[in-house]
Amino acid sequence: MQVSKAETALPENKATRSEQEFQDLLRRLELALDASRIGVWEHSIAKGGILWDAQMHRLYETGQTCREVPAWLWSNAIHPDDREQAERDFDQAIATRGAYNSQFRIVLPSGEIRHLRSRAHFYVDAEGFPSFIGAEWDVTADIVLNAELARQKMVAEAKAVALEESNARIEHVADHDYLTGLPNRRLLDKRLTELPADKSIATLGVLHLDLDQFKQINDSHGHAAGDAVLRAAALRITAAIPANGMVARVGGDEFVIVLVNFSDLTELKLITEDLQRRLRKKIRFGHEMLQSGASIGVSWSGDRRARNLLAESDLALYQAKKLGRNRVEFFTRQLQEDLRAKRRLAEELKLGLERGEIVPYYQVQLDARTQEVIGFEALARWKHPDKGVLAPGIFLKIADEHGLAAEIDAAILKSVLEDRLSWLSRGLAVPRIAVNISGSRLADPTLLGKLRKLDIPPDAIVFELVETIFLDDSDEKLLDHIGDIKQMGIDIEIDDFGSGHASLIGLVKLRPKRLKIDRQLIAEVVSSAEQRRVVGSIVEIAKALDVEVIAEGIETEAHAVVLAQLGCDGLQGYAFGYPAPAAETARLFSPMASGMEKKKTVMSGATR
Repeated sequence: MQVSKAETALPENKATRSEQEFQDLLRRLELALDASRIGVWEHSIAKGGILWDAQMHRLYETGQTCREVPAWLWSNAIHPDDREQAERDFDQAIATRGAYNSQFRIVLPSGEIRHLRSRAHFYVDAEGFPSFIGAEWDVTADIVLNAELARQKMVAEAKAVALEESNARIEHVADHDYLTGLPNRRLLDKRLTELPADKSIATLGVLHLDLDQFKQINDSHGHAAGDAVLRAAALRITAAIPANGMVARVGGDEFVIVLVNFSDLTELKLITEDLQRRLRKKIRFGHEMLQSGASIGVSWSGDRRARNLLAESDLALYQAKKLGRNRVEFFTRQLQEDLRAKRRLAEELKLGLERGEIVPYYQVQLDARTQEVIGFEALARWKHPDKGVLAPGIFLKIADEHGLAAEIDAAILKSVLEDRLSWLSRGLAVPRIAVNISGSRLADPTLLGKLRKLDIPPDAIVFELVETIFLDDSDEKLLDHIGDIKQMGIDIEIDDFGSGHASLIGLVKLRPKRLKIDRQLIAEVVSSAEQRRVVGSIVEIAKALDVEVIAEGIETEAHAVVLAQLGCDGLQGYAFGYPAPAAETARLFSPMASGMEKKKTVMSGATR
């Protein structure tokens, strides 16, 4: 039987194709290894021989191409700090005849340090000799990236911790008095708001306490002595009240004490007498012994009428001070009559609103650096037909208690817009004007419609959120309402920041254009490093949130200099001018006056 040539050639052709495919596969594998920069090596344990491919030489930058390399070429290239571990990893793999897995640094001939990862598997070659075949590749970029990510994570975590600590400090400042460490008015009001819901309370008492002779101590011995008296008083009051009581500093030398579940009026009297006895003790200040005392107003009840008790204790304190100080007065029916007198004043106020007797007085605001006029605050005054011009302290609290605050806000805004149009018609350049807005007016669902009818130009008017508004407790609806006001071109300011009526939480939620640091923090900023740090912290937080800062209550040029150095943007206070009616205010923004003339004109107002 004869076999054709085609049949005899078939196996040979098939073998040739298989060889070709194998070579193609090798070439593709070499290209893939080259592209990925993965070097392949083989180590014969029995023979001690090491084989490197070309990529291994490129990784180690040997400049060679030989397949067989000495063992020292590898070990000498490893970073001295990593060599022992790398060799130990390989010895362990040999001992167990298992997988080899290591990562180390090498030092290139140029001195550059690279990170390599090496992997290998144990096998027995065709001659029966134990061997390892493995691969190495450069992971420097991954190491550097991971190190940078770890660094950035550490930085981010450190910043987060710092921010949390800063927030805690600022929040503590918002809830506590900077000097004594006691709760402030904000925390007190929160506590009084919570009391009616506490069913465990059987009796409730409120003591309103005012230190006697405090102004004289400040005037004769200096503010440092006054601070020492306040700190000592805070400690003595805290020691005198039961553990379930609360004491807050609510003003310069005023404290409010809340007592719960005392047995009867006798126990309450014993507590007040103990308070007075402790506060009459002298206080050492340097080589001096300072003598103070306390007037205390007390109101109490067998239920949880917290709001009335605070007002009643305030009246009782007023009576104690009026009768000679250093005494305790309890709320009585006579004081109740005083409340009726306030109601009569409220009726007069209603008539005053109808007659247009509530008018704005303007107090100038200056740029902290240039002392040029940048704005005004419109403050309510009552032109009483019999008593003359009344300051807001006489009627605003009554207005708020009797639901007239919103009407006063509206009256002031209307007058401010009329004054502004009058000034513009005379060719005067009118800066922004801030007006107070009460919580009741801000909550009015018809407010936006009323504001739109006024056609207020953008950036002409600023709304100051007064101290009765607690932004921490604001719901989303109220915040949306404020956002709509901003959309109308009316800036929002937070007033009394640092006094306990506005906090960091409110600041972050609201993102106002400006905040005004309360005058209580400003008063001692020249002499107190602690107060400078507090004000500096507030300014720093405000700047971080892109919020401008105005300091109010500036009474001296020294205050102005310090607050400008601390980073305040604007200044307001008697050092630059007292609140004045519209007719006297126009001179401050006459277009004929230069910046220096403006400054001199403003400064002259402080002597009026």
